[in-house]
Amino acid sequence: MSHVGVPRGTVRKRRPLALLVAGVLTIPALAGCGSSDEEATAAIAVPQDVAPAGRGQVAEGGTVNWAIDAMPATFNAFQADADATTTRITGALLPTLFPLDAKGTPQMNRDYLKSAKVVEREPKQVVLYRLNQQAVWSDGRGIGAPDFVAQWRALSGKDSAFWTARNAGYERIERIERGANDLEVRVTFAKPYADWRSLFSPLYPKETTGSPAAFNDGARTTLKATSGPFRLRGVDRGKGAITLVRDPRWWGGQAKLDSIVFRAVKPQDRTAALVEGKVDVADVDAAAAHRIVAAGRDKGGNGQPLTHGPGRETGPAAAMRSWAVAHGSDEKAAAVARAAREKARAAAEVYASEQDGLRAYVLRKSLEPAYTQLALNGESGPLADNRVRRAVARALNRQELADAVLSPLGLPAAPLGSHLAVAGQRGYHDSSGALGDQDTGAAQALLADAGWTRDGAAKKPGSTKAGSEGATTKGKAAEEKKSKGAEEKADKATKEEKDAKTDGDNKPGDGEGFSRVLAPAPAAAFQSAALLRQAGTFSDAYADARTAAGTDTRPAEGTREKVTAQERGPGGAVGAYAPAGTAAPAAPAKAADPVRGPLGKDGKLLTLRFVLPSGPGSESLRTVGDKISAMIDAVGIRTEIIKVSDASYFKDHVASGDYDLALYSWPATAYPATDDRPIFAKPVPATDGSLLVDQNYTRVGTDHIDQLFDQAVSELDEGAAQDLMKQADARIWAAAGSIPLYQRPQLVATGKKLANVGAFGFGLPHYQDIGFKKPQAAGPPANRKK
Repeated sequence: MSHVGVPRGTVRKRRPLALLVAGVLTIPALAGCGSSDEEATAAIAVPQDVAPAGRGQVAEGGTVNWAIDAMPATFNAFQADADATTTRITGALLPTLFPLDAKGTPQMNRDYLKSAKVVEREPKQVVLYRLNQQAVWSDGRGIGAPDFVAQWRALSGKDSAFWTARNAGYERIERIERGANDLEVRVTFAKPYADWRSLFSPLYPKETTGSPAAFNDGARTTLKATSGPFRLRGVDRGKGAITLVRDPRWWGGQAKLDSIVFRAVKPQDRTAALVEGKVDVADVDAAAAHRIVAAGRDKGGNGQPLTHGPGRETGPAAAMRSWAVAHGSDEKAAAVARAAREKARAAAEVYASEQDGLRAYVLRKSLEPAYTQLALNGESGPLADNRVRRAVARALNRQELADAVLSPLGLPAAPLGSHLAVAGQRGYHDSSGALGDQDTGAAQALLADAGWTRDGAAKKPGSTKAGSEGATTKGKAAEEKKSKGAEEKADKATKEEKDAKTDGDNKPGDGEGFSRVLAPAPAAAFQSAALLRQAGTFSDAYADARTAAGTDTRPAEGTREKVTAQERGPGGAVGAYAPAGTAAPAAPAKAADPVRGPLGKDGKLLTLRFVLPSGPGSESLRTVGDKISAMIDAVGIRTEIIKVSDASYFKDHVASGDYDLALYSWPATAYPATDDRPIFAKPVPATDGSLLVDQNYTRVGTDHIDQLFDQAVSELDEGAAQDLMKQADARIWAAAGSIPLYQRPQLVATGKKLANVGAFGFGLPHYQDIGFKKPQAAGPPANRKK
């Protein structure tokens, strides 16, 4: 189930590059760039969980009902309002030339391609595609160069009449032409492009991309021609259903299923839909996941009562007291107690009935190709100082946060060590050493160096003597001298030399007067729709428990609630939802030598605004936020928790820069040089005085990071490109604008008889192989003892 996260796979958009000064900035190599192999594999890769079965073990026929969040606004994956549902459905209908395997590595799709490779590097890069001669569109026309040409022209960015949200890579193409025959397509690039495999996926027919009218409107509600194991039969928006049927023109392995029906089911309605048998495949949250596991474990036989569910938390003593009151002499109290007992009995019966329905399903789980991060807004305020951002990062126990989210789900819990890849993916390298592990003393030293002290919290503004400004200037001069010396030292250093804490150019923009962000990335409006459900993968159990106990004080949707971390008491909320019988996690260890009291400067307390969504599906996210607040409180940083409605969380706070700390997620990618550059690009001033942040909502970036991305995207040597990405990642860590916390869990409920479907992880579904398992042949009778 999706989290509060920004969908990157559907929007591969890049802003024009800022003009850089001639030459490459000389910045010392960072600690962590040369981590050992052991360090680089600390995070644990989790395999797919899809009930794999050979095609011979899968029966012919049948229909699978697949839950989606909502009906897609468009079937054009290159438009701004395309979403994960668009990607899911088009994956069964259109060519993906290089689908990702389970490790996130692009693999050539032989259903469409005979070969595809770079055939020339000089004077210009040329990629030659040789098409499978059987590859045709559903109308019978062969796939060919005209389809490639039409898609390139629509996505190149040269014609603004095409309403596209994505042109990365296509703008580098100089021309596309027919090769030696109709089955060859030659693509010549004006500039080298390392991520050429990301192009033309999905590939649309020329009828869809050949004109602005067809591109903008023709593919929003239907697809007239497709090319996949299934074709589109119908879209019923009234019933919230999209029906795909087996395509008789498909030349590959015939689809095992007769049809797939994608049904719009809201996340909060998934359990009911499963119980009623309305869906066969559904992403679920942790509460539903635990219920499915418990249903399979209980088996519901022998008339034994369930050991979990409504009322099961009541102990024997409480049950005896309730019975005594219900049968006591106080008629009014007895009536209330009997009504409560009847209500609890009815709820238990409903719960038990639902558990019966859930026994038809099995839970498939893996790690989603996405990670949750703590974002630190470096545009203004205390976090504009790199030392304060680094102090926040050094105060975090990322292992404890990963444990809280993943351990109760039975998934390996390890903090992620990269912004640009996830565990098990080719190119993954733990560069977190560039920032350093949790260290309370180091965090306190950074804060003291930045001028935040306990004495400063009590000092009144203006109480400093004349000349303090000169002292400040002197301090800045010393810092500049230190930075200059580090750069001079770097000129002599080797690539693996450990060094500097910061690149020294991490402030957004280079001029003055750009203190307010007025123009977030153009894609922000689109992303807000997909950024509402970060904690959906986790449980609503906190809310359920509080509601049952009559202590739910969550603010109404649409309201803002402010509370400081300190008002919640030490440690905040501890742990994440776990099923009955799960041992409670250990209380977090107290930081060594904690700050006794808040820090401040000139009488102003060091307080950060921590914005979190308030919706019912965001409970786990808020729990992580509480833990983070307690961790940074241990070094003297106060937090003001601001809970806002899900609808306004991204658009009005994250994208607009109205926050100090925030939690949201980014999807991982096989093409970081292309897809991740907008996320970490240094903001540039616009002509109207605002900042163009693209997708870098932390407003933290450096020229050198930009240069490393630019070099990598043009580097055709894969090993060299990965080395450049490792260097970029180390500098992103050192800039401390975003701190990866953990890879998100992926929980999927599927019918027990289904094969080749479930938690796909990085891999894409092979829709033609999904189906129902054949009945097992009866074996010889077991030997029985007489």
